[in-house]
Amino acid sequence: MKAKTYDRFYYFAVYGLVALAIIVTLYPFLYVISMSISAPEAVAAKKVFLWPVGFSTLAYERVFQNRQIWNAFYNSVWYTVVATLGNLIFTVLGAYPLARPRFFARKFFMGIFVFTMFFWGGIVPFFVVVNKVGLYNTRWALVIPYLIETWNLVICRTFLQSLPEELYESAKIDGANELRILWKITLPLSKQIIAVLALFYGISNWNGWFAAVLFLANSKLHPIQVYLKNVLLSGSSAEAMMSWAQMGRSALLSTLQLKYALIVVASLPIILIYPFVQRYFEKGVMLGSLKG
Repeated sequence: MKAKTYDRFYYFAVYGLVALAIIVTLYPFLYVISMSISAPEAVAAKKVFLWPVGFSTLAYERVFQNRQIWNAFYNSVWYTVVATLGNLIFTVLGAYPLARPRFFARKFFMGIFVFTMFFWGGIVPFFVVVNKVGLYNTRWALVIPYLIETWNLVICRTFLQSLPEELYESAKIDGANELRILWKITLPLSKQIIAVLALFYGISNWNGWFAAVLFLANSKLHPIQVYLKNVLLSGSSAEAMMSWAQMGRSALLSTLQLKYALIVVASLPIILIYPFVQRYFEKGVMLGSLKG
């Protein structure tokens, strides 16, 4: 009897905490969408709390009429695609030799990589290096310095270590070199980890903004996240957005509603992609804990 009472209390507590977590995470999401599509009059009167009050797409019309947003959106797509492709190539190329027992220096190099997870020179030396090699204020400043993320390298190496060594030995006997083994054997068997890495790198590259602020002085190269930051924090950007509402009913469109619409636009790609790839998050975490 006591066991049943304990089980009921346990499940009640677990389901209660899950429900609370869902509410806490879902409410801001619903609120932002509701604010962006509610009637401007309701937004100005602060009548929106959860569900939309009225309906209007005026905020989105103003957002999509802004050429700077389209340019920033294109930049984010470019950075995400190019950087993620580079991340995958160099992470796999780095993890492959580190996973092979025959590579005599793999522990030494792995130690160096892990060391960088805890210690680094700091922002100023990093900025000086990027500037000296000629990457400052170019698109490649957001790609080349970030080609390999150490934790993702560790995850990839862990997965490659789980592949049977007999496959490599058989390929060696047949006369295949390391590049052929990597292309014909390792990559076809590593689709799962490649999908995990693409997910991790893709989300990181899309949401990244600090590197752009640090290395890109030209605003035409800024990704959508930097533009969003400027709109949310900069008074000048807020005034510029307010100028979009010029006459008539458009004058009721508050700057706040424009900000919420821009948040939705900046988050939309991840929102659309995530349901199809969310299962890889759990797999990626599990892969990193298989063995060291």
